[in-house]
Amino acid sequence: MQTMKDAAAQFLTNKRIAVTGVSRNPEGHGSNAVYKRLRDRGYDVFAVNPNADEVEGDPCFHDLKSIPDGVEAVVIGTRPEIAAATMRECAELEIDQVWMHRGPGPGSVSEEATVYGREHGLTVIDGGCPLMYGPTADIGHRCMKAILSVAGRVPRQV
Repeated sequence: MQTMKDAAAQFLTNKRIAVTGVSRNPEGHGSNAVYKRLRDRGYDVFAVNPNADEVEGDPCFHDLKSIPDGVEAVVIGTRPEIAAATMRECAELEIDQVWMHRGPGPGSVSEEATVYGREHGLTVIDGGCPLMYGPTADIGHRCMKAILSVAGRVPRQV
């Protein structure tokens, strides 16, 4: 196992990242915030939503396998009951770094997905948000990280 800080730093070294659960209606969707921040920070980021062809003015892919030339990492921003299927797709596509988003709301963390991913050799970050770390962080997310860490919603080790 590694510390959350190290796992986050490693995850954010990837340049091709898919974000699942990006919505056509962005209000209140953490996935959209993650997608836009990664895009704005120069990442080659891909929105994934099986029900959309375009989000945030960009093409949207219906699944991970549809992304041309694949990705190195995935942020899962869907409901937890969908996370296990996405984790299986990551394992099948040999995407070995996956972050299940969880901020102040219910988030995307699924114990079933976490267990499956780790059993298949994936690095699984099961909580927190990429916007709380490194080059994607802002003051608001850093404060949120401190509060959610105390509340146990950001893992200490992954």
